[in-house]
Amino acid sequence: MKKHFACAFLLIFLLQQVCLFVQVEAGDGFIRTRGIHFMLNGDPFYANGFNAYWLMYIAADPSQRSKVTDAFREASSHGLTVARTWAFSDGGYRPLQYAPGSYNEDMFKGLDFVISEARRYGIKVILSFANNYESFGGKKQYVNWARSHGQYLNSDDDFFRNSVVKGYYKNHIMTVLNRYNRFSGVVYKNDPTIMAWELMNEPRCTSDHSGTTIQAWATEMASYVKSIDRNHLLEVGLEGFYGQTTPQRRNLNPNFDIGTDFIANNRIPGIDFATAHAYPDQWVTNSNDQGQLSFLNNWLDSHIQDAQYILRKPLLITEFGKSSKDSGFSSYQRDLLYNTVYYKIYSSAKRGGAAAGGLFWQLLSEGMNSFGDGYEIILSQNPSTANLIAQQSHKLYQIRKIFARMRNVQRWKRAKAARRGGWTDRNKGKRIGN
Repeated sequence: MKKHFACAFLLIFLLQQVCLFVQVEAGDGFIRTRGIHFMLNGDPFYANGFNAYWLMYIAADPSQRSKVTDAFREASSHGLTVARTWAFSDGGYRPLQYAPGSYNEDMFKGLDFVISEARRYGIKVILSFANNYESFGGKKQYVNWARSHGQYLNSDDDFFRNSVVKGYYKNHIMTVLNRYNRFSGVVYKNDPTIMAWELMNEPRCTSDHSGTTIQAWATEMASYVKSIDRNHLLEVGLEGFYGQTTPQRRNLNPNFDIGTDFIANNRIPGIDFATAHAYPDQWVTNSNDQGQLSFLNNWLDSHIQDAQYILRKPLLITEFGKSSKDSGFSSYQRDLLYNTVYYKIYSSAKRGGAAAGGLFWQLLSEGMNSFGDGYEIILSQNPSTANLIAQQSHKLYQIRKIFARMRNVQRWKRAKAARRGGWTDRNKGKRIGN
């Protein structure tokens, strides 16, 4: 009985909500936002997805591309709709960009393949432009390039301040946006397979706890991206830590300050949706599993609420997971974490709220053990977690399907009313019947 009542309540609520969406009819395949929702071809879009940072790196070697195909095939079979990955590899071994403005064509072809393969399996991609950390180059590589060209820079955080470094970064953005895909024949900035761009993976500026540096940098870079590409959504790449804009929320942060501000950074013009990451096992290491889940619940509740009522933008949980390297790890504990994230997202989505999806970290294909970091999920080898993932995909799909059906009803009613109005106009003044 409770189940039927809940379904009826959901249906009534969605009927009330559908009028918000019937005006959005674009059918070009690009993800857009309308208020606190993502929209795809006129219907709300919910993202159940995954991270796979390694896609371009692997696809650059044609003999290894089957691993990319396998990942997308497995993801698609579990209903996953969004992949987040790197559009950077700066300096070092097998780089995409081996010097400022100089690119490795084989690596770029790898990214071309990733995007075209995602399209083939009906998966949207979020592409990140740079890394905060040293892996795959990161902001440290950009700063070192500038130093080698005569710039005197004190720290890696000068990535956010120095005009030469920012010029290198802007050039990379321009190069990626204008890249012609050798497989699909579509320029990246015109490709609806790409859901969104990300300014940086987990930007941090520990030399400026006020948040002014990252706020200024993200404002400048968001404007630059939008000056070239108005088709795609844009997000900062935030972990979700609160800053000086909302001092009452800062007690929710783990015990460190990294110079970002969830509210201020996401209010920037040109930033289309908010993001948060969730790693209780890294952030509250002194807590047991129950304490970490309690932290997670509060973390998700606050961000969903703030996205909905303060930012008025969709929220995507772009990274979450639990490491198998944690002391006392069990797949049951990992599934509890996944289930918590998924429940919060679904509960918000079914009420028309701002939570629009989650991307677990990270998906691997079989035979990629060397890429494991403890958080990896190989769907064929982790059946309980894979089942949770597939169930979440189905739940979010059902919400989208209900909206689509009701939108069709609204269309039919409007068409019927228009026909009735036309008939009335044509028959004004005529006698009807004998």
